[in-house]
Amino acid sequence: MARMKFICDAERCIECNGCVTACKAEHDIPWGVNRRRVVTMNDGVAGEKSISVACMHCSDAPCMAVCPVNCFYRTDEGVVLHDKDICIGCGYCSYACPFGAPQFPSTGAFGLRGKMDKCTFCAGGPEENGSQAEFEKYGRNRLSEGKLPACAEMCSTKALLAGDGDVVADILRNRVLVRGKGSEVWGWGTAYGKPRDGQPAAGKPDEVKS
Repeated sequence: MARMKFICDAERCIECNGCVTACKAEHDIPWGVNRRRVVTMNDGVAGEKSISVACMHCSDAPCMAVCPVNCFYRTDEGVVLHDKDICIGCGYCSYACPFGAPQFPSTGAFGLRGKMDKCTFCAGGPEENGSQAEFEKYGRNRLSEGKLPACAEMCSTKALLAGDGDVVADILRNRVLVRGKGSEVWGWGTAYGKPRDGQPAAGKPDEVKS
């Protein structure tokens, strides 16, 4: 059975927030909750990186470990979901999660607490697949329709990958091998082609020689 995972390629993410918008639109997410968000490190500084963050559906999920009512469960595909009918809104999972995935919905002026909400990998919840009850509580169940999460499908640069963990890991590994690392990723060689057999790169021969 495939183990579903997210991987975000920080070298490709352009901070467009298309994944955030796709998630909110697909599942009719309530105001004040972002199941997915884009985090930028070293914003405005040379070498800044952006990465799309949501529930990573951990193999050893800390949210499951701390929940006092055991409302979290793992599907056969490795997706970590929670049962809102069991959830008591204690917030322990929010403190335990290193990614800040479980969130309280803001339903009033002072952010009244309710049932926790989190990314479902577009896999719905414990209700019948595709039912109205499932959509109202957890959003659309795209996984049962044979589709990948909306956030990954909407990513314009394919920075956000979702699917079988082994497959997406191989995709990222191949990207890294092809593009290199450090200055090789976005540099002179990438823009104008790398020199071969001592010949200058195409495009700016005079500058390459100097």
